[in-house]
Amino acid sequence: MHAFLRAVGISDSFSRANTKRLLLSVMQNADEREASAGSAEAVRFEYTKYFGERIGICVRGTVEPNEDGEEEMYLDYYFPILKAHAISSSEEMTFVRYAERECYAGVCDDYRLGSPLVFYLQNMLTYEDGKNLSLAALSVDGTIMMPIEKKPSDEAVLKKRRENRESLIRRAKQGDEKAIENMTIEDMDMYSVVRKRSQSEDVYSLVESFFMPVGIESDHYSILGEIKDLNKVVNTLTGEEVYIMGIIANDLYFDVCINQADLIGEPEVGRRFKGRIWMQGMVNP
Repeated sequence: MHAFLRAVGISDSFSRANTKRLLLSVMQNADEREASAGSAEAVRFEYTKYFGERIGICVRGTVEPNEDGEEEMYLDYYFPILKAHAISSSEEMTFVRYAERECYAGVCDDYRLGSPLVFYLQNMLTYEDGKNLSLAALSVDGTIMMPIEKKPSDEAVLKKRRENRESLIRRAKQGDEKAIENMTIEDMDMYSVVRKRSQSEDVYSLVESFFMPVGIESDHYSILGEIKDLNKVVNTLTGEEVYIMGIIANDLYFDVCINQADLIGEPEVGRRFKGRIWMQGMVNP
């Protein structure tokens, strides 16, 4: 079974036979169906069944002629899904096919992060004309942390700093040597301040949020962000409870879904979520 199925509330292991029955049920009772021509003889399909608000399983495969010339359906793979809905970015995107199967990674060059954002493409069959990106992530390991105490005036200062940082990154990527020099100086100053203060203060009281790649898979990240929205959902198949949280990390908004059993602490709007995620994305018109 897929390692992230527990994030959408399916934590029990299934035998091969039970897995096959589950996937056949998803295909027969799908809430969403998409199809497109894969080649001269094959048609690619995508069936999605939801077992609660925006959480479910997506099955992909092909319909093509068998040895007798009759059309036959072949299941290629499946994955758990949290359907993305809020617009996270409108920056330019490119798409790259994964080597081992017919699925795609999206790469969004969002300047708020300072590095390209890689995500697993949810709507593989309908993304071509899209310009806006909605992000959603699955997590099987998360912790709730208290917020950093801030004055009302601090937010305006932080917002200005983030805007200046984004402007520097844009100019640096366009080859502006002065911007590159300023970024280097700024990073050195920040490192010096954090290193000095971390000797007497907890690092999570200094760092409000972060968003960085983790592990060997390009669409996996370690994040720390503020909870802006919170909803508890019951998986109708298993009865397990999962949390869907709207998170802002490094000024980027996206949803995160995690099984209640895998979350340490009590989530509330205003608190922070720290965890490892598998980032997915849907490209919209």
